[in-house]
Amino acid sequence: MTAATAPVETIPAGGTSSMRAFWAVLSRDIFVTVKELPAFLAQVLIQPFFFLFVFVVVLSAGGFVSPDYGQIMLPGLLAMNAFFAALQGVAFPLVFEFSFSREIEDRLLAPIPIPLVAIEKIVYAALRGIVAALLMVPIGLLLVEGINWPASGLVPAFLFVVLGSLLGGALGMVIGTAVQPRRINVLFAVIFTPLLFTGSVQYPWQTLGELRWFQIVSALNPLTYVSEGIRSALVPEVPHLATWLCVVVSIAAIVVLSWLGIRGFLRRALD
Repeated sequence: MTAATAPVETIPAGGTSSMRAFWAVLSRDIFVTVKELPAFLAQVLIQPFFFLFVFVVVLSAGGFVSPDYGQIMLPGLLAMNAFFAALQGVAFPLVFEFSFSREIEDRLLAPIPIPLVAIEKIVYAALRGIVAALLMVPIGLLLVEGINWPASGLVPAFLFVVLGSLLGGALGMVIGTAVQPRRINVLFAVIFTPLLFTGSVQYPWQTLGELRWFQIVSALNPLTYVSEGIRSALVPEVPHLATWLCVVVSIAAIVVLSWLGIRGFLRRALD
């Protein structure tokens, strides 16, 4: 036990040493992801690829949707990939690290304050989300015809991808510290599916005027503001929420969810 705790006692937990340890842990997580790249690609690309292929290519060929629908849906898919890749990147590992594997104990022995361990997980998950969203861009350009994104909208769209990834990581931290392993099987039905289909991924929020109750439900989903933010940047001619509103709500949601997630992480870590 003395040997295991020696690094914590001999290396200060603050300042440069803490940041060095933070980057070391983050680098390790990135290295593991690169090493398992095929699994990562399958996890983050298969579902959005088939969403885009079926909703845009198949339904468009059958005349069920407009040929321009792909330009509306692709920005939503970028938001979805950033959000859910980050959420899954922290939620599922945490559920098992706090229960069966107890791998979290190794991280807690690192010379780093416990809240920084939680922040590292959110940052790592956000990086996964950003990469997952960027990987969807060439797939979208290949499957969707007539894409002509304004150059002025590329930077704002990327910033919303970053916000969506941080948002997904923060929500994943909340879920990962709150859900018990025995309930992980119902997580998709209870949490993921409603988030996916009320996040304005497949539709612009303002077009729901005739379905007011569903528009209100969608407004309660933070993913809506990421989808609408990317859509406002890449296809500004489509009705969308104000960009400033999307930024404010996204940042506020990140702050609140990160605070809740870190509190939950501290509670589980100290149990």
